[in-house]
Amino acid sequence: MGIETNSIYDQPASRGSQLRAALTWAVNTSPTTVRSRVDANRQGVAGWSMGGGSLEALKADTSGRIKAAVPMAPWNSDQSWPEVTEPVAIVGGQSDSVAPVSSHAIPFYNSLAGPKSYVELAGASHFFPNSHNPSLSRMIVSWFKRWINNDTRFTTFTCGFSGSAISSFRTNAC
Repeated sequence: MGIETNSIYDQPASRGSQLRAALTWAVNTSPTTVRSRVDANRQGVAGWSMGGGSLEALKADTSGRIKAAVPMAPWNSDQSWPEVTEPVAIVGGQSDSVAPVSSHAIPFYNSLAGPKSYVELAGASHFFPNSHNPSLSRMIVSWFKRWINNDTRFTTFTCGFSGSAISSFRTNAC
């Protein structure tokens, strides 16, 4: 499901709370047709721009239900995430001037304690999630299938990002 933030000025911690609230709504109070298709014990979060909000959601989740995250072009004033042990795939844009990867995505990746991957899209600006991008789609779907569904068949698809569309790839999860 997708959410709209309360304000474009919300900070990452607020966005993380909003992501967790959306998951709680889907599990507990959504219409029955939605609720009947939701597995309360297998949840994931993703976010763009202040995609660091997905890291905030993982950090604040005490239920253990949020199993994985994919922050895209993440920004957060908190640069260190050693308390996050769930699987995280960070996707950054090589030419992101809003949340430069050297100041945000890469330090976030380096500080994470659990399974992690970092994909940097060659030449991509901060707005790469607004356009069709097969590498981004591959990472999001494969990462969630691998870590939320615990389907190891998808490990192959979360590994080995290379080619002209990728400027950097690193992982400890392959």
